[in-house]
Order: sequence, then structure tokens, then C-alpha cells
Amino acid sequence: MCAFEMIAMSKTRQTLIEVARRLFAQKGIENTTMNDIAEASNKGRRTLYTYFKSKQDIYNAVIQSELESIYLQLEDVIRRNLKADDKLMLFFFTRLEAIKEVVRRNGTLRADFFRDIWRVEYVRKEFDRKEIAYLQHILEEGVRTKIFEISDIPKTAQILHYALKGLEVPVIRGVLGLNINNKSDRNTIINLIFKGLYNK
Repeated sequence: MCAFEMIAMSKTRQTLIEVARRLFAQKGIENTTMNDIAEASNKGRRTLYTYFKSKQDIYNAVIQSELESIYLQLEDVIRRNLKADDKLMLFFFTRLEAIKEVVRRNGTLRADFFRDIWRVEYVRKEFDRKEIAYLQHILEEGVRTKIFEISDIPKTAQILHYALKGLEVPVIRGVLGLNINNKSDRNTIINLIFKGLYNK
């Protein structure tokens, strides 16, 4: 297969994913059929099934694509020339905002994300692995520059990752009353991470 054909296939696949994402957001996953996706994308069912075996398959691709957009934002944070503590905070807030934006723009898909969390968890395993590696990189940088004092960097990176994961649903649903654009709320998170609970 020549390079041009590969590019064309990649574009077709991305078009199908984006059309499916919009339909899932508007109608919900259960109410969207493979026929709906084929028609809305102006592609035949045969073309659709060339790329995706089932609706579950294209749903997984939609989630993967959305996670990829978050991954690119986090990668941008990692590349910035910042002190490790500033980079860690920017990473936290960028990630929470990005997750919130993905769920917001996906309409009714929001309910499906929460209702079918295990299906989403399966797809996001690779994202989680990358995020832990990014956090570990920031922590190593902080220890090397004597900003952080950490005895077990890999384990600390995992704990921070799962703490972030635990904040996703409360931030998205607004149940904490936590506004990550609010200076006071940001300071609460910063103080907890860097100063802990002890009176020093």
C-alpha cells in the first residue's frame, strides 16, 4: 500500500470516529446504529465495517481519540521549561480541565461514561500508563533539582495519578463545589499536595 492510500485510509477512519462521536453525544450510544454512522458520514456500511467490526469497536475508538487529545495537552505541559513544582500544578489543572472539556463537549455521552465506567477503564489503560510516566518524570526532575524530597518516586507517581482520577467525577459533576479556575480552590489543592496536613 502506498503512502497516499494510507493517508486516505487514516482520514476516512478519523472521519468515521468524529461522526460517531457526534452521534453518540446527540443520541446516546444505545440509540445510535452502525447505519446511522454510515449515513451521517456519507460512507457505505461496507466502508464502515472495513474499519470497525462493531459499534463497540467504534465506541472504543471514540474514547481513545478523546483520550489522545488530553494526552497531547499533557505532553505540551511536560515540554515546558518550568520548575518541577510549577509543572506539576500545571499538569494537574490542565488534566482536570481537559477531562471536563471532553465530557462537556460529548453531551449525552457523559451519562454513558459514568454508567459504563468499566468499558471506559479498559480503553484508558494506555492513557493511565502514560500519565503515570509523565508524573514520574516531573517528580524525578523535582528531586534532581532539590525541589522535592521523595523516597519512592514510582509509587508517589501512582498515588498522584489515582488522586487525580478520583477528582475527575466530582470536578465534572460539580459536587465538590470545586472550581479549578478559582484561586482559593487552586491554593487548597496546592497546599494539600505540597504542605500536607501537618502543622509545620
